[in-house]
Amino acid sequence: MLDLIYVIAAADPHAASESIPEKFGLEWQYIGMQVFSFLVLTAILWKFGFKPVLSTIDERQKKIEDGLNYADDMKAKLADAEAQSAAAIQKASQEAQVIVDDARKIAEDKIAKATQEAAGKTEEMLGKANKQIDMDRKQMIDEARSEIARLVVDTTAKVLAKELTPEEKSRFADSASTTLTGQSN
Repeated sequence: MLDLIYVIAAADPHAASESIPEKFGLEWQYIGMQVFSFLVLTAILWKFGFKPVLSTIDERQKKIEDGLNYADDMKAKLADAEAQSAAAIQKASQEAQVIVDDARKIAEDKIAKATQEAAGKTEEMLGKANKQIDMDRKQMIDEARSEIARLVVDTTAKVLAKELTPEEKSRFADSASTTLTGQSN
């Protein structure tokens, strides 16, 4: 670029004697006003443009940080809640197992008790049935004895071909009964 200035200076002999600001048409008063205008414009832009934008950016940055902190807190709370939930589920599972075990034990006890009661009732029913059988057998034996005695008396009456008195009938019946009793024992 200096070469260009030297070329211009060499072309114009009056130009070499002029100073550079005069050569380019610069005037200090205009430059001063332009610097002043630039500073005023910069101050206005800073106050009304950059400062609100920067404060908005700072606010948003703070909100973002708060949001991230809140998210981290919620993650920690969620992890804690999940841990508590897992512990509660584990505890409930253990309690349920205890309840199931207790129910199973109670059911086994009731089954055993019902079995014992059924066995007792069965023994009782067998005892009653045996007693009833013995009573029925004795009754049948007694009925058979009395029938046999009656038949003996009737047969004796027919063999003797005579009518027996009630006393004779009774004596023959007792005799037959004694004979049958003696034989059955």
